[in-house]
Amino acid sequence: MTASSDRAARRAALIADAGWAGAHERPFPGDASSRAYVRLSEGGRTAVLMDAPGAAEAPACPPDADPQARRALGYNARARLAGNNTGAFAALAGALTKRGFSAPRVLGADIEAGYLLIEDLGDDLYARLIPQRAHEGRLYAAAADTLGALYRSSFEAEPEAFGRNWRILDYDAEALLAETELMLDWYAPFRGGAFEPRLRDDWADAWRRAFAVLHAHAPGLVLRDFHAENLIWLPQRAGEAQVGLLDFQDALFGHPAYDLVSLIEDARRDVKPELARPLTDRFFTAAGLSDREAFDAACAVLAAQRNAKILGIFVRLAQRDGKARYLDLLPRVARHFVRDIAHPALADVRALVREAAPGVYAEAET
Repeated sequence: MTASSDRAARRAALIADAGWAGAHERPFPGDASSRAYVRLSEGGRTAVLMDAPGAAEAPACPPDADPQARRALGYNARARLAGNNTGAFAALAGALTKRGFSAPRVLGADIEAGYLLIEDLGDDLYARLIPQRAHEGRLYAAAADTLGALYRSSFEAEPEAFGRNWRILDYDAEALLAETELMLDWYAPFRGGAFEPRLRDDWADAWRRAFAVLHAHAPGLVLRDFHAENLIWLPQRAGEAQVGLLDFQDALFGHPAYDLVSLIEDARRDVKPELARPLTDRFFTAAGLSDREAFDAACAVLAAQRNAKILGIFVRLAQRDGKARYLDLLPRVARHFVRDIAHPALADVRALVREAAPGVYAEAET
């Protein structure tokens, strides 16, 4: 039996064992990863099959790996990405649903083969509902409240699902820095920049100095991709359960501002500018935080860090993976990034950006 035929057999077995044999199958668009999704429907009920072949991405970070070992393993290990690890998704989904959050319940799994059968939360993504069918302020306020509840919740370091434990690691400086370097490696040369190798250490040092502001607040669970295309509106549920959560398998313990800036500075849609401050205020109160000045600095640093990463990822998706549509999103991300690095906490980073990737300023004006 070939590897592909073995996976096909295990796929069929999982579907049958979970009680979905003979269900109608309809593929639907996934995300920017190598995962694929199929909706199963039968007799008025639905579920989703996630297909995440483990060999499709670089290895994840071993819990005890030092920075040097992580660099040797590759980007996923440096940035502490789970990759296509269905065990990570299942464990985190269980940890979230146990605490009342609306992650998809996992109905069946073949972890080794890379298949999960999960609850279908529907099609009412924030990005589809706003503004035609739902009020942006209401939905975003609910998302901020959910983030506050997430921060107040206590999560174990090794949640378990299907007899396997998944270790939630820290969103440390090495991971944050690895993501910023995507801007150097992909975006800067794409827009005519020339980041000389001698300046790479300066780049790392500048970001590490900026990351110092992140120590003012205790870490919480960071989902890492909290934005309108990964949130589903579930008005029939109550409280934080009204916000359906997707794409959280890469979650780490990190600064509470990260998911908030992911929501507000969305790479794919324009969030009303007048919502930024009220949403930040709402989250700050809901999370029970103190030291607003330090929090605002952390928001600027993490927003800049995230947007530097996205600029690089979108160029990589276009050039390496043939997904040219992501280039259309660059001007919005550039505008976010240029505004973010204007914060005093990022003065050293700003100086290097002007030397290494000046094209981002022109991009921000388009």
